[in-house]
Amino acid sequence: MNKYKIQILNTIALLFLLNISATAAPHFEFTPLAKRAYARVISLRFAEAIPLIIDLRLNEPDNLISYYIEDYMDIMKVIIHEDKAEFKKLEPNKSKRLKALERGKSCGSPYYRFCVAEINLHWAIARGKFGEYGQYITAIREVNTAYQLLTENQKKYPDFMANKKSLGILHAVIGTIPDELRWGAKLLSMNGTVAQGQKEIEEVVEYANTHPFVFDEETLVMYSFALLYLGNQGEDAWSVIRKGKLDASKNPLAALALANVAMRTGRNDEAIDYLKARPQSSAYAYFALPEYLLGVAKLYKEEKDAKTHLLTFINKFPGKNYIKNCYQKLAWHSLINGDEKGYWDNMALCKSKGTDVIDEDKSALREASKGLKPDITLLRARLRFDGGYYREAYDIINTKKKTDYGDKRFELEHTYRLGRITQKMRNNTEALQHFQATIDTGKDEPYYYACNAALQMGMIYEEMGNKQQAINYYKICLDISPEEFSMSLHQKAKTGLNRVE
Repeated sequence: MNKYKIQILNTIALLFLLNISATAAPHFEFTPLAKRAYARVISLRFAEAIPLIIDLRLNEPDNLISYYIEDYMDIMKVIIHEDKAEFKKLEPNKSKRLKALERGKSCGSPYYRFCVAEINLHWAIARGKFGEYGQYITAIREVNTAYQLLTENQKKYPDFMANKKSLGILHAVIGTIPDELRWGAKLLSMNGTVAQGQKEIEEVVEYANTHPFVFDEETLVMYSFALLYLGNQGEDAWSVIRKGKLDASKNPLAALALANVAMRTGRNDEAIDYLKARPQSSAYAYFALPEYLLGVAKLYKEEKDAKTHLLTFINKFPGKNYIKNCYQKLAWHSLINGDEKGYWDNMALCKSKGTDVIDEDKSALREASKGLKPDITLLRARLRFDGGYYREAYDIINTKKKTDYGDKRFELEHTYRLGRITQKMRNNTEALQHFQATIDTGKDEPYYYACNAALQMGMIYEEMGNKQQAINYYKICLDISPEEFSMSLHQKAKTGLNRVE
């Protein structure tokens, strides 16, 4: 009897050991627990994500996807806070996770190269937030590593949609690199076009519409942004993101993405609704950027409480980007409300606070440094235009004639803004006339008006199907080098040439 019991116990022990050996091999799997952890991370519910990641490590110790999710959480913290101290504290985790992932190198999963590539991309994006030369060099190496891994992975696993999502956005971004810098991408054997990348991301979106896909929301946002910023297809971008499953009331990032596309396509009221609906309870990590965007959106309507939101952003945001731009917006708010002293006080703060890494901050600093106060009529027209209130903008700007200003800069801006407003009102004939006049009189001036006028003419002709004229004006845009927004305008012109050619 005892011998029989011992045999049973040995058999149970053997089966237990066999089960362990069968499941202990390193692998990558978005199990239900992993999906819950990932969902908490992308909705910024970090306090809830941490115990789930711990459970994932304890209950599924050989499921290496936990390192990817954990890294995603770190990178989201860096991106939403832009806190350099936090970046320095978390950055050493990158090498630890890459080392842990080496256990899965020979498991035959397409997720191995994907996860290594994504972690490299995560930290490359994070480094770009701080505008330091040394960080940029490291970021370039990380992007190249990611590109090579994703390219190799695509060859081995052509039907692995997660890989195509990331490689597609890289191909699209590489396609926007100006000619004078393209040698760098070629030197690193990195190739791609906007059309190629957009097609790949579209393929992933179509797949996610009919199959369970853990990255469906992320891909949807990427696709809409690619349509908006790279494809000059604002209405398509709005249609895509609005019809998706993004819920502004349950995810601050979803609220920001929806509001961003809404504002960029002339839907300021919808943007305000999305931003006001965002969750703000203690369950979510504090995210200051929606507060800034809400302040800007309300400024477009000249609402008095725009100031409150802009000041909240400045007081609670630990980062440096958008600070100068925010003080510029506060200065504008003061000016249109009859407080000229408030304008100059805020522009003084614009000069001393924040950094000038991004275009918006560079432009704000340039206005502050030159000490040139905007014309209130043109400023109000600009704000209404930026909010998508085109008829109001048109009525405001037409309260003055070009000859009323007595200042060449304002006369040029008046012509340019009439072009932009009539363009959005779908009066292309009048818009083209104003834009051409802007180019003729402003191509040698330091302002961005002529450069953007040429870009917009290229876009109009592209929409009309006149490819040759579109090419001509995109090239004119590239030939004009204003003091502000030059890089971003040239990038858009280059993207337009890629589309047309």
